[in-house]
Amino acid sequence: MSGLDIVIIIFFIILNIVIGIYSSRNLNNFSQFAVGQRSFGTFAIFATLSASFIGGGYTLGNAKKVFNMGMIYAFALLGFSLKELFIGFVLAPRMDRFSDCYSVGDIIGKQYGKIAKITTGVFAVLVCAGILGAQVNAMGQIIEAFFTIDPKIGVLLGFGIIILYCTVGGMRAVVYTDILQFLILVIALPALFFIGLKTVGGWSEVVERTPASFTNPLDLPNFWVLFIPLFLTFMFGESTVPPYIQRLIMAKQSKTTKRAVIASGFLSIPFFLIVGGLGLIALLINPSINPNQSIPYLINVLLSPGIKGIVVVGLISVIMSSASGFLNAAAISAIHDIITPLSKNTFTMRYSLLWARLTTLVVGILALVFAFSFNNVIDVLVYAYNFWSPIVLVPLVAVICGFSVTARDFWFGVSFGLIAITGCQLQHAGSIWANNPVVIGVFANLLGFVCSGLLRDHTSSTEQSSQPSRLHRLGTRMLAFFHKP
Repeated sequence: MSGLDIVIIIFFIILNIVIGIYSSRNLNNFSQFAVGQRSFGTFAIFATLSASFIGGGYTLGNAKKVFNMGMIYAFALLGFSLKELFIGFVLAPRMDRFSDCYSVGDIIGKQYGKIAKITTGVFAVLVCAGILGAQVNAMGQIIEAFFTIDPKIGVLLGFGIIILYCTVGGMRAVVYTDILQFLILVIALPALFFIGLKTVGGWSEVVERTPASFTNPLDLPNFWVLFIPLFLTFMFGESTVPPYIQRLIMAKQSKTTKRAVIASGFLSIPFFLIVGGLGLIALLINPSINPNQSIPYLINVLLSPGIKGIVVVGLISVIMSSASGFLNAAAISAIHDIITPLSKNTFTMRYSLLWARLTTLVVGILALVFAFSFNNVIDVLVYAYNFWSPIVLVPLVAVICGFSVTARDFWFGVSFGLIAITGCQLQHAGSIWANNPVVIGVFANLLGFVCSGLLRDHTSSTEQSSQPSRLHRLGTRMLAFFHKP
């Protein structure tokens, strides 16, 4: 890498630190740390939301999977895009009544109670740490590709910068740095794609020189068996994860959020396909490379000094933007949904801010554990999904949509989801159960949720028609005892 490229990268890193420190001005309470002033406009929400989901898994991991399997993986990622559009059209307009909330746990706690809030907080920290781990993993791959230092040392340095500006600036630092990073990455990666496409002779050459199923997945004999579980995994996996919900409650008003989320959903469609296309271009140019290095390899061989530095900055932006969002969300969930309720709300807002900053270090360590336990970025993501959608997705959507639900519905759903996930983990590798734990877990949660509702309706009708039996009264007392706040 040339001296000019190094200068560009150093300038970008310094600029992020400066923005983070500048954002910390007048930051003196937990509310400002968590949601800013709830005054962000449409473009800010659009940019920070898009920058958060365009992480290492959906770039380096996407390109790697397409390199090995073809565009079926990029098309499966459109399940995420469909989910974004659903949130934009259905959930975002309903968020005004949660304008006093700071986290997913707050929303859950409003309807299901304190213990449900704490439980949600625990799973929020786990899923954020897992997805953050995917970004750490990706950062290591970038450092290995472009720099001569030990990847682990590089990861610690890069991750330390993210922790620094997240800690001092909170949500304002995350949003302002996300805007900078978003503007760079939406230019850099498409530019790399078109340069690569020109190098190999156009898309017709890609189609001609790769297996037919790589560009037209419908040619796969088992297409639907592979595609549907992947599509549903990406649709459910990151649905309503903590950073995305934060962005739904920090705008000026719900119509602002709606426009931003819908725009982000539409942006994700060409972006996923373009990044997948980079995997095929790398396959054509050098089929013997490590698939994890598909995008870094193209940057190294296709770009001239200066341009290379800008595109590397775009790739670093992909990692930093997603990592900062999940790190901030994990810290907020840890202090606001777990520590403060368990301490019987004795923390002042000032102490909450202090503890929120300290928890970034703990979450960072969890993320490193996740990252160093897996070889592929997207595998980290899929594993992290187990800690969220099968537990929280159904009850959270029910609350936002205004359904009449109870604490028992939440616990039925959680129990069914956990049983399903545990059962899937015990299956032998390669079975349909082991390969689709998120999808199976979500439907199991939904089944438990619905069964609880039906049981409640049946109980209500029985009470209206006759006096409850002694056994029924005993069961009611037991339920009341175990669900007593």
